[in-house]
Amino acid sequence: MATASAQRVVVERLPKSRSLRLPPWEKITPLLLVSPSVILIAVFVYGFIGATIRTSLVRWNSALPDYTFVGLHNYQRLFQLERFQADLVNTVHFTAIFLAGCIVLGLGTAVLLDQRLRGTLFFQNVYMYPLALSFVVTGTVWRWILNPNSGVNVILDNLHLGFLKSGWLTDTHTALNSLGIAAVWQMSGFCMAMFLAGLRGIPEELREAARVDGANEWQLFWRITFPLLRPITLSAVIILGHISLKIFDLVYVMTFGGPGYATDMPSLYMWVATFAQFLYSRGAAIAVVLLLMVAVLIVPYLVWNLRGETEQ
Repeated sequence: MATASAQRVVVERLPKSRSLRLPPWEKITPLLLVSPSVILIAVFVYGFIGATIRTSLVRWNSALPDYTFVGLHNYQRLFQLERFQADLVNTVHFTAIFLAGCIVLGLGTAVLLDQRLRGTLFFQNVYMYPLALSFVVTGTVWRWILNPNSGVNVILDNLHLGFLKSGWLTDTHTALNSLGIAAVWQMSGFCMAMFLAGLRGIPEELREAARVDGANEWQLFWRITFPLLRPITLSAVIILGHISLKIFDLVYVMTFGGPGYATDMPSLYMWVATFAQFLYSRGAAIAVVLLLMVAVLIVPYLVWNLRGETEQ
């Protein structure tokens, strides 16, 4: 009897176990849905990255392709060029101005808007407005504003502050700083939005507890609020740093790298070398250097994020 009942249980369970198995078509369908995007990314992202690296290792320095392998010669020659050395220095200088300006202004305006005073919504929209513009539009407007014969200089003359007049975009000492001002004007609203969201996500109970313990507003900000905003600050630094390393359109519209190499950037030189001078291997080498610079900035952040998610 026991044997017969056991056989019946096995017989009854077999159809159930078979019914849990997915038909072949249901296994293939998800792969078919994902495969087009995987193929496109593989070809148009990683495939082109591979082709760029390959081009940077050959002698293609004319309109006609030349796939003679030269190894790292293009990179060695690139780092010996005075223009590219100036580009790297300009990138560091511009990034410092861009990051400092955006974070300081963004955090300051976010703290003010978090006070929920009258007109907060209006000023919040005003600060966010430049984000709706492209760098091309921003560059055009600021080129008019900083024109030595009009704009700011005329206002300074009318205010009898002519001693503050400058060449702005035509002076090698002020051109890069002027470029940074235009970039900060556009992107500081982005930082403001990030910091404002972070500030409004901090529980009010923490601030009240700190006030009860005798902390003043300055101590409350530096010991409670700002430490809680560190993840947002890091995200802003990564995003803005990524933008500054690849800046092209703003430089192209405002100065085209001038005067001299005062505002030249690697991305602009890459465009000039590739499409104006037909130095395809040099342009590809610059692109690979830019890729490595961005990777050095972003990869540690992605690893840190992934590690945080794994620990949670």
